[in-house]
Amino acid sequence: MVSGTEALARLAEERVDHRFKGLPPDAEGLTVGELAAQRRNLFTDGFTTPVLALSAERLEHNLELMERYAARHGLAFAPHGKTSMAPQLFQRQIERGAWGITLAVPHQVRVARAYGIRRIFLANELVDAAALRWIAADLDADPDFRFVCYVDSVRGVELMDAALAGASRPVDVVVELAAGEGARTGVRTEAECAAVADAVADARSLRLAGVAGYEGEVPQADPERVRAWLRRLVALAAGFDKAGRFAGLDEIVVSAGGSAWFDAVADVFAGIPELSAPVLKLLRSGAYVSHDDGHYRKLTPFNRVPEEGALEPAFRLWTQVVSRPSAEQAFTNAGKRDAAYDLDLPFAQVVRREGSERPATGISVTGLSDQHAWLRTTGEADLAVGDWVGLGLSHPCTSFDKWVLIPVVEADGTVTDYVRTFF
Repeated sequence: MVSGTEALARLAEERVDHRFKGLPPDAEGLTVGELAAQRRNLFTDGFTTPVLALSAERLEHNLELMERYAARHGLAFAPHGKTSMAPQLFQRQIERGAWGITLAVPHQVRVARAYGIRRIFLANELVDAAALRWIAADLDADPDFRFVCYVDSVRGVELMDAALAGASRPVDVVVELAAGEGARTGVRTEAECAAVADAVADARSLRLAGVAGYEGEVPQADPERVRAWLRRLVALAAGFDKAGRFAGLDEIVVSAGGSAWFDAVADVFAGIPELSAPVLKLLRSGAYVSHDDGHYRKLTPFNRVPEEGALEPAFRLWTQVVSRPSAEQAFTNAGKRDAAYDLDLPFAQVVRREGSERPATGISVTGLSDQHAWLRTTGEADLAVGDWVGLGLSHPCTSFDKWVLIPVVEADGTVTDYVRTFF
């Protein structure tokens, strides 16, 4: 098996070609590492629009901020890697103290393992027999590989146990407590949680390692409702422990944490009582790595507790005005194929013309076609065909998946690296 370090190094050996949009045409044939070493300028050295840029300084700020936050609150951290699916960012998160990486589907686990990630939390019930057999083989081959996943049904436990028959290491599972009636996945009641835990105890190939869930699915979420659900999760763990369900464990996993309510997770998890084994208080927030200018910027817990710091939006999509049919309307050359739009439209932030940059006053994005952004302009707008318009994006989870090689850019436009994604 190739080591994670070797696999990451090989990313720099990939050749630049037509697969990677936005990169300079005259860079074709260079390796990614050779192109990075040239330290080209995003605005003057041949990059084509549209092009997505990841701020080097803001990325580093966000990584450092969440590292300090988790440490300050006594939390282990397994950020949700499905946000970026970028092994280079996985590695930087691990270097910043992350316990491991959270993922959602088997393909993502294979990517993480190919790049040396040794601890993976799968925030999903896994009943795919082929995937389970592969995970069992990987666990057998690598004694340092730690894998944990959800279970939320007796039927799921039975399917997992059948697929894992003959495995030499049991797969660790956590019972997922649903966030409420009408929420997404998870067991709805404590009695049903106990039935699922009983099924795990009867399974030969599984081991109950703890409890978990996702507070972001709490219906009509507000601080009181989210904390009430988190207290249910903690009580479930304590009840399981009192019943002897965690006997023999070296640690008990209690996990939650999206990117909107991790302050509530920190507060409630601080009150987890002493159990029969040390508790791994595992936070899974992932969108922080790039943050955004829309969805999470409005919902981030740092808005509620500003003394903890502030995340910074690290993405900017640079697009170019290609049509100015009237004084009230303009079109740029980036659309649904380039910009996240599942929650909010992009936000016009800055305009560049002949090397100077100014605020995008009087300019708003009103719609997206496949390859065009529709701009509404007022009398304040100074906008002409050929201008570059920098757009802020909403929801990082659907930004990374549109760009498989993303320039990492310093404030002066110098491109220092390229982040490879795998969706």
